[in-house]
Amino acid sequence: MVAKNKPMFKRIIKILVLMFVMVLLGIGGFVLINLYIDKYSEKYIYDDLTQLLEVDAILVLGAFVFESGRPSNVLADRLNIAYELYIAGKAPRIILSGDHGSKDYNEVHSMRDYLLDKGIPRDVLFLDHAGFNTYDSMYRAKEIFGVESMIISTQTFHINRAVYIARRIGIDAYGYPDTKWINYYKRTYGVRESIAKVKAFLDVEITRRKPRFLGEPIPLNGSGIITD
Repeated sequence: MVAKNKPMFKRIIKILVLMFVMVLLGIGGFVLINLYIDKYSEKYIYDDLTQLLEVDAILVLGAFVFESGRPSNVLADRLNIAYELYIAGKAPRIILSGDHGSKDYNEVHSMRDYLLDKGIPRDVLFLDHAGFNTYDSMYRAKEIFGVESMIISTQTFHINRAVYIARRIGIDAYGYPDTKWINYYKRTYGVRESIAKVKAFLDVEITRRKPRFLGEPIPLNGSGIITD
């Protein structure tokens, strides 16, 4: 009886060992992808505005807005960075890329109104209504708005992934992140961002997927009013 069970026992051991090896490989791949994206992008990220070259556009990535239309603190900080960059003359145009997936939720109009209240001219603001995620925002910046170079405005926890995606799809991109509440954002979004980097790697290096929504080109040398 014992002899008959030995082959089955060995098979179980082999399966468990194989599963253990696969888990280790998965964890190793996860860690390596995160390290690769951070290392790849770090040389294009600046904390000194004066070191940034002039580019085609500033890209602000969307984030949550309240029912009243007021941007969340995360989004307001990104918009403040964009304002700072524009006033410093780093780009003549600002692309506001966010979620406008329904008539009841509109990140880009909130972003536009926030910058208008700060005195940014309406015609320099270009609204990307289908920036549903970072990859889509970068892809559409290149394919719809014809961006060749840009500065990305987002938080420190997010900037490496954003710069990595933009550069890997052919945009000369730089990051100038908001550095407030670094530790808070790291604790709040750290795990999610690590997973998102793996997805970004697959999108950029493996699938090269196209966003669900594209459309006709919108040249940045015109007026942004047409994007309302």
